[in-house]
Amino acid sequence: MSVERSPVAFFDTLEEMRNPFKEPVTSVDHLMPNPPVDALLDYQHASEFVYSYRGSPDTFSTYRREIEHFLHWCWLVAHKSLTQVVREDIETYVEFSEHPPAGWIGKKNVPRLLNKDGVRVNNPDWRPYVCQQGEYVASQSTIQSMFSVLSSFFNFLIQESFLSANPVSQMRQKSKYIKKRQSHGKIRRLSPLQWDYVNDAALSLANNQPAVHERTLFIMSALFAMYLRVSELVETPRWRPTMGHFQMDQEGNWWFLTVGKGNKEREVSVSDAMLEALKRYRLSRGLPALPAPGDSTPLIHKTRGKGGISSTRQIRSIVQHCFDTAVVSMRADGFTEDAERLCDATVHWLRHTGISEDVKHRPREHVRDDAGHGSSATTDRYVDVERAERHASARDKLIR
Repeated sequence: MSVERSPVAFFDTLEEMRNPFKEPVTSVDHLMPNPPVDALLDYQHASEFVYSYRGSPDTFSTYRREIEHFLHWCWLVAHKSLTQVVREDIETYVEFSEHPPAGWIGKKNVPRLLNKDGVRVNNPDWRPYVCQQGEYVASQSTIQSMFSVLSSFFNFLIQESFLSANPVSQMRQKSKYIKKRQSHGKIRRLSPLQWDYVNDAALSLANNQPAVHERTLFIMSALFAMYLRVSELVETPRWRPTMGHFQMDQEGNWWFLTVGKGNKEREVSVSDAMLEALKRYRLSRGLPALPAPGDSTPLIHKTRGKGGISSTRQIRSIVQHCFDTAVVSMRADGFTEDAERLCDATVHWLRHTGISEDVKHRPREHVRDDAGHGSSATTDRYVDVERAERHASARDKLIR
């Protein structure tokens, strides 16, 4: 198979992936012609490893991506099975991943597989890598994720007695691939102007098409006001968000109980504005304004069929539609540069934006606990006071 020709997706979505522990893989012929020796064993172990992270949609997607990319390289480029990989191969793979072949890079995210007559088939438009604008270059966070996931994968293979050594841990110069920063990078978030337009877009969509977009308005409110991660809004094997997770305490304060990163449970304080957003959303669904204890109604409902949304991709698509609507309005009002920057925004920026706004006037430890940060140091990254002061002191420096 030519390297210039894009490989197919090796793993299905979280919702469609079969349990490899109960249904062992019997063939890999559907993935590529003439697979290498031990490819079946490689794929079985890789499937078990990826499937083990199904409890968190975001983590599952990250691990699936990194393992899929690595198997693509092993089988199609290096023509090796996992048992043949050594330290030097990891270095070669990292260099390959920094600039993958053009044929492996797509211009937009598309479904990896499609349903056809009740069967899952490969999507010919799917590509392993995506770059919507310009030339693809692997970011520092991408490279760090690659090292982390691959090291974890090889440790898993050692524990399974499939390998005897971890080639990633044998590397002695990871620093030549991962640059050290003087300080933490700037938090990627929306400006106040951008958030105003996004918020107005969500409200306008809800007013004009309430049957569809009251849900959009609630999603945008929850991501911003409660700093939720997209994975905290969807149903997974370990987490099913319902209306009953909004709970009132004995003092009349409302909280949202959620399970976030690392499968950690936390309570998020619900502001009066968020409570009003909840009431509006529930009333649009024909429900009482506030949930009763134990309300099992799905938090984010499907517009077709019963139950709650179980795909983070669908949430991202809903948010992206809102972003796109805001971009059109900003351009029409002459805010061209702000609109262009908004084109780069992702769902996670809403969480960052909400936290960044709140640390300006709330105690940091309160924001830390609502956000589920492990330490105040993480929350402190959202405070730009010192950075702003550093720039202000330099503003009047003279050259001549």
